[in-house]
Amino acid sequence: MNTRSLRFRITAWYAGLLAGALLIFGISVYLGLERYLYWNLQRTLTAESRTIGTQLLSQHPFKRTDWLETEIEEAAAPEANSHFIRVIQRGVGVVYVSGPPKDGAFDPTQVPLPNADQELSRKIRIEGRRLLIEGDRFTTPDGTRFIVESGAPYQQIDLVLHGLLLTFTLYIPFIIFVAVGSGYWLMRRSLQPVDEITRRAEGITSTNLSERLPVIETGDELERLSVSLNRMIERLDDAFQHINRFSADASHELRTPLTILQLELEGIAQSHRLNPSLTDQIGSALEETHRMSHIVESLLAISRLDAGEAKMEMTRLDLGQLAASTTEQMKLLAEEKAIRLTSNVAPGIYVEEVPAGARPIGPVGTSTPGFVGQAPDRGAGSANCDQGALRSTGNIGY
Repeated sequence: MNTRSLRFRITAWYAGLLAGALLIFGISVYLGLERYLYWNLQRTLTAESRTIGTQLLSQHPFKRTDWLETEIEEAAAPEANSHFIRVIQRGVGVVYVSGPPKDGAFDPTQVPLPNADQELSRKIRIEGRRLLIEGDRFTTPDGTRFIVESGAPYQQIDLVLHGLLLTFTLYIPFIIFVAVGSGYWLMRRSLQPVDEITRRAEGITSTNLSERLPVIETGDELERLSVSLNRMIERLDDAFQHINRFSADASHELRTPLTILQLELEGIAQSHRLNPSLTDQIGSALEETHRMSHIVESLLAISRLDAGEAKMEMTRLDLGQLAASTTEQMKLLAEEKAIRLTSNVAPGIYVEEVPAGARPIGPVGTSTPGFVGQAPDRGAGSANCDQGALRSTGNIGY
């Protein structure tokens, strides 16, 4: 996987943002649920204390001794609900305290009595377990004062929060994994048109600039990019056509003066009144004129091929013979610089090439003169052609 690709980076950013959002959501839900459960438990305990104080204690002086215990057991069932209830009468002491809960969450006998000036709503810890106690003070019509306390362990809240935390731990990574996989798949599917543009762009060369890339109709940056690339290809097509027209026009215009110059030189060379040295110079000029005409014809043929006006047919070319003839032509330039030029050509080396009229301009013949012209005034050189290289190379030794 390419970690520098746009697909990977967008997916990584998406995964990071999703994980951060889910983490913030989980923490918010956890803290909010904890606060809500605490508030709900506190409200339940307060309502339980007030019910006992307003409905039962007002009748307590007129009832038998065990009446209060029986009514509290029937109304609140503290042992079954894991609640703690205690009624304290001022000047007398504890008149009722609930028994141990069935789940054994705490021992009611270990809950300390409240002080006179102590806040009745408090949190205590018994045997490593937290206990929330809510209380209230009541005065009966006959002036008797009571303190009613109702409590419950935090164990119930802890169980709910633990279950929520376990749910988040199991499902949040799964959700992130599914979301990241789906996002990566969607990103890959969304970038398929870009892959198609890349594939089509790889196939466009100077010979098929009339082709265009597919336009992604999304109305965003991808569509503008594909349209801009097509416009660039159109401008390149116009530029290549302009170059081809210029080459064709220039070649066509040069053919006539070169033909006239060649005829004039041939006429002068046929004169018998010229001295031998002048005849050699005219022959050399005539040879260069022939070479120039061949270059012009090649330019014109290449322009026609690029414009599609001519069909290219491949023929076999003896590369060894081409290297040998080029070496022979360059010996004159080599002798002027006192360079001994030799050729080492293996027989039977052929390549496929275009016809002579459409052959590219001197792949060997134009490079060797520059090579000899830049060589030192003395030395030795060789032109080698073999099956392994399939090319003509020049090496100068000093």
